[in-house]
Amino acid sequence: MIAAAGAVIGRLGPGFTLADVAKEAGIAAGTLVQRFGSKHGLLAAMSRASIEETRRVLRAALEEAGDPVEAVTRALVGRYAALDDPVTAPNNLAQLSVDLADERLRELMAEYYAVVREELEPALRRAVAAGELPGAPPPEVAAGILTALADGAAIHWSTRPSGSLVDRLSTDLRAVIEGWRRPPVREDDVEER
Repeated sequence: MIAAAGAVIGRLGPGFTLADVAKEAGIAAGTLVQRFGSKHGLLAAMSRASIEETRRVLRAALEEAGDPVEAVTRALVGRYAALDDPVTAPNNLAQLSVDLADERLRELMAEYYAVVREELEPALRRAVAAGELPGAPPPEVAAGILTALADGAAIHWSTRPSGSLVDRLSTDLRAVIEGWRRPPVREDDVEER
């Protein structure tokens, strides 16, 4: 039912109904009402499922990769790959804006972003400790920056899709990370110039 709701939102945006989801899932609308109570209940269940899947997927991606820097990029790109469709991305993001206006759904969204940051931080911490990112901010700040970059890129791409979202995210994330691979400029270095 959650997958059916996701497909319907991708097709119809926030104007979807429980009847649309029921038709997609091949069940009676009453079954959805019985299970979730309302459209809001379904959206909250979708958010909770997304939080748990995100935790699992990011953790697995970060544990599988040997290079923590590459793992962070792959994990974030993989998390947003489902939006890599110029037809459905605007509808999904339109639903996001509706979710932001609802206090409970906004709280769940905050929980989602907290999970993303919590899962990225250990890999970034390992990369910083290994000297791979000498110019990076503290890992908790870096995780927030990369998460915000991924979100922003997805939103911008959905308004003017050119190429694939996956390519755009990969390029943008790698650009920031490459900047962090360089040592920070010290004030003494600037004064000598």
